Amino acid sequence: MAFRELIFAITWITTGWTEFGVQGRVASGHAAVLGIAFLVIAPILGGLVYGPLISRYASEARGHGVPEVMLAVRRHGGVIRPRIALVKALASAVCIGTGGSVGREGPIVQIGSALGSSVGQLLRLPADRMRLLVACGAAAGISATFNAPIAAVFFTVELILGELEIESFGSVVLASVVAAVIGRAAFGDTPFLGLPPFHQRSVWEYGWYAALGLGAVVVGLAFTRLLYGLEDLGDAVWRGPEWLRPAVGGVLLGGLLLAVPQVYGVGYPVMQHALAGRYALGFVLLLLLAKILATSTTMAIGGSGGVFAPSLFMGAMLGAATGQLANGLTPGVAAPAGAYGLVGMAAVFAAASRAPITAIVIVFELTGDYTIILPLMTAVAVAVAGSSLASEDTIYTLKLRRRGIPLKRSHGSALADITVAEAMTAEPLVDHPLPVHVGGDQGEDLTAAPRIAAATAHAATPSTTQPLPVLSTNDSLEHALHLLARDETGELPVLDDEGLFVGWLGRAQLLTAYSARLQPDV
Repeated sequence: MAFRELIFAITWITTGWTEFGVQGRVASGHAAVLGIAFLVIAPILGGLVYGPLISRYASEARGHGVPEVMLAVRRHGGVIRPRIALVKALASAVCIGTGGSVGREGPIVQIGSALGSSVGQLLRLPADRMRLLVACGAAAGISATFNAPIAAVFFTVELILGELEIESFGSVVLASVVAAVIGRAAFGDTPFLGLPPFHQRSVWEYGWYAALGLGAVVVGLAFTRLLYGLEDLGDAVWRGPEWLRPAVGGVLLGGLLLAVPQVYGVGYPVMQHALAGRYALGFVLLLLLAKILATSTTMAIGGSGGVFAPSLFMGAMLGAATGQLANGLTPGVAAPAGAYGLVGMAAVFAAASRAPITAIVIVFELTGDYTIILPLMTAVAVAVAGSSLASEDTIYTLKLRRRGIPLKRSHGSALADITVAEAMTAEPLVDHPLPVHVGGDQGEDLTAAPRIAAATAHAATPSTTQPLPVLSTNDSLEHALHLLARDETGELPVLDDEGLFVGWLGRAQLLTAYSARLQPDV
């Protein structure tokens, strides 16, 4: 609730409206003298606020947030730094409020997950309980902010947990229900989007919905590729300090906003206008392309926000365009363009995230109309099938794979439920530095890091230059197994959250902990 109001407040401070994009004029309500120039000034000033905030306090707050939560659940025993909740809330609210073309779903997932993880860390709960609290926090955040408790559950199961377990499912449902009840008490029992009623005129429309699903594949893949392509380009070009990157990049984002102000911020009011049929076909297609570019640019310059709302925006525009085309080519058969826009929202999100149940359920919850289910299922099925054939990764998993972290996990793996801290051999700290290389998650050479020390019995001499892979106390034994399988020594150093050497993990300790988990009474 606070995060949602914070976005509205910063947007109002910047523009004079709590949601910007459909006003008759584009000047700021507080600084009309600036005219349309405020569309460039706002992203620059916003970048000067959230850039240093992210760079100084929590680099994990950069980007859309969901991949970091997936990584914490499946690799790090559900451990997320407590400060993430506050930093992510502030950074994302400033980014969105000052023009960042991103959504609030990724931030609220990361915020809720961080709160859940913080509770687990405070109570010193084991890894399996920690992961469950993280999942509950994610579901509660989505449920409250979008008033979609059922979709929140499936989002968590499909994307965060990656599997369905009865115990986890019950807890996530309970968290989602409690959050929805509180959210409705504060915001009322209304959907976060005001949508037109759904109509279906003919069985022949299913051909158009299938075609819409194919179009969603193209849009979803194009969005994913451009998103990470621009990030790579930004990384290659930028040579200044990271904290300054969002402000300098704000000039590019401001240029896009000057051309198409409707892509400012989340963009829900613009979506509603498109679904109501108030935009011509050419303008709808322009908004589709502009949103892809604006969201990708926001991420590339170091912005903080989600990709769920932009996916819905793109889907609404693609669907509205398809509906207008259908009405032009098959008059009397096709439903109003808004009906196709509703289905397009689910199709594009499904193509990008490969979370079909979430995509279907959230649009159903928004409309409350059962007649939309079959068209939804048709378009989403085509979108997911096409997306799976065209790409191995989703918009969420690709971010991690690019860092060398594939998230394929065996269902019910006991190794994934045990952290390195539970299995390692602890050793006292001494002053000899150990050259190490953090592979996968961080990808940075820590040989010269002054805070890393090792026990003399195991440590290499100060002249040693061959870097060693290291483990974190929060890593899972599943992750440790992959590193140990590639390491010839059979034993790896372990660092704590502060980068201090705290012990060693070898194959023997891993097998002992694994055996104890499988046979707890032995």
